[in-house]
Amino acid sequence: MKVAIQGEVGCFSHQAAGRIVPGSTIVPCTRSAEVFERVIRGSVGAAVIPIENSLAGSVAEHYDLLLASKLFIQREFYLRIVHNLIAAPGTALEDIRRVFSHPVALEQCRIFFRQNPKIESIPFYDTAGSVRHVIKDKVPDAAGIAGRKAATAYGGRVLLTGIEDNKQNYTRFFLLQRAYRILPEANKTSLAFGLRNEPGILHKALGVFAAYGISLTKIESRPIQGRPWEYVFFADFMRGDDKVARRALKNLKEVADQVKVLGIYKAARII
Repeated sequence: MKVAIQGEVGCFSHQAAGRIVPGSTIVPCTRSAEVFERVIRGSVGAAVIPIENSLAGSVAEHYDLLLASKLFIQREFYLRIVHNLIAAPGTALEDIRRVFSHPVALEQCRIFFRQNPKIESIPFYDTAGSVRHVIKDKVPDAAGIAGRKAATAYGGRVLLTGIEDNKQNYTRFFLLQRAYRILPEANKTSLAFGLRNEPGILHKALGVFAAYGISLTKIESRPIQGRPWEYVFFADFMRGDDKVARRALKNLKEVADQVKVLGIYKAARII
């Protein structure tokens, strides 16, 4: 199967795709929107996207793309993230004045930058891509933050390893496909719902889950594009496609303006 990811060979999405779909052919994309477009067009069979990091939080763009698309979450996966400072061979740590990486990766290494105030953090489109840029373009006094595989792929040298703020650093990935398919062991649901702006409406919506004894493991709001100061809520709960979940969703639709099930899948475990 061809699987689209956003990023270069050696990025964390590449590693996650190899774990979720062993033996797959990875198709790197430069933009997240391109990842979704390839699956929708059918040029690839699936996509693997990061959706949330335990230190930096949610990947907002991917939630927006999920809401707008007709793709369906088939699986989730947790990947332990170890960030490394990687430079060209011959570059010493004391020479570094600029560090490139994806904005989410930079957010996970705030302590490193506080301890090294002379080093400037510069956002880049991809973790592994930042290493390629520094090495192939021979950027002086610079390094990238990425996984160790990026150093192997582009001939870089690891100057420091494990520079993330906390060792309990995990990224949650989704496997997306066009098919609305629910596997027998599915026990977790992700959905989005919109609410009218009226007193107590969120209380009513959350009360639906409480009434059915459903545990919400996540809830957050995102602005609705084109409708200023209106929001959609993204939530996860620990039920699959069973009678209780279906009744709860039916009751939620009586309260909410819109309800969209993003996926019903087996909950992953941190390993």
